[in-house]
Amino acid sequence: MTVENVKKELGVKNVKPSIKEVLDSGKFLVSGEIGPPKGPDIEEMIHHVDLMKDIVHAMNITDNQSSVMRYPSLGVALIILEKGGEPNLQVTCRDRNRMALEADLLFAYTRGVRSVLCLTGDSVPVGDHKDSKSVFDLESVQLLNLISTMEAGKDLGGNEMNAPVSFYKGAIVTPEAIPLEPQLVKFEKKVEAGAKWFQTQAIYDMDNFAKFMKTARQYPVKMQAGLVLLTSAGMAKYMNKNVPGVFVPDNLIDEMSAAEKGKGADIGIKIMARQIKQIREENLADGVHIMAIGREDLVPRILEEAELDINKL
Repeated sequence: MTVENVKKELGVKNVKPSIKEVLDSGKFLVSGEIGPPKGPDIEEMIHHVDLMKDIVHAMNITDNQSSVMRYPSLGVALIILEKGGEPNLQVTCRDRNRMALEADLLFAYTRGVRSVLCLTGDSVPVGDHKDSKSVFDLESVQLLNLISTMEAGKDLGGNEMNAPVSFYKGAIVTPEAIPLEPQLVKFEKKVEAGAKWFQTQAIYDMDNFAKFMKTARQYPVKMQAGLVLLTSAGMAKYMNKNVPGVFVPDNLIDEMSAAEKGKGADIGIKIMARQIKQIREENLADGVHIMAIGREDLVPRILEEAELDINKL
């Protein structure tokens, strides 16, 4: 079943190019992130989808991010498709065993989802269901291998399926990790398991990122720089202290600290726009992934400030 046929069933008139098609064409990939709500009221989330669907190539949907129960990522992917956008389905291994993962992937494929970002998932104790039982039947490298097996027409039990699937498989990497060596080992394993493109965890130190990319460019994969919008100096300091693999340099913290009261997000937008321009101009990566956590309404301003129009790339 082709994506075009599925979208025709959904009544979608304009079929957006997939992530693979954008990257294969040599264009600079721009994606945003949709954070599903905690509950059945999805009005604001749908507003964010409508806001972004025509100004980014694709939208990531987080999968119970930070081990917090939310509206399902697969459900949001279908809404994005219905709205004429292109979803990038995040799949974590924390909450489902291999059979459940296979079933979700089959469903996603038959409904037009073609891009999957494979993650292990955050540990349960950091979330809001601390008595929940972790599954972790697989981890991210094994999930990539699972999809490759399904693309060969079999499930992980070795059983023949009635047809294969086909996904553009993505993964994540953390350039700011200390020490970095374990990340590079995992990065190589993910490439060997079939990952075709990577999104990085949040980066702020462009010089350090450039050094990391010299290593990453040795592999036949596409790279997308992950950028998280800063809205205050306090946020930056909090991430430095509490989020592993994220480092906001002192000069950016000073820049945020100098913001007038209530203007932190404005400075954060300028910083992110500056980073996007540098990444494009210096060809540091093949695209950017914008994470405006809780401030998705600011994505249009970020892209305008960065002079980034996907229709003119």
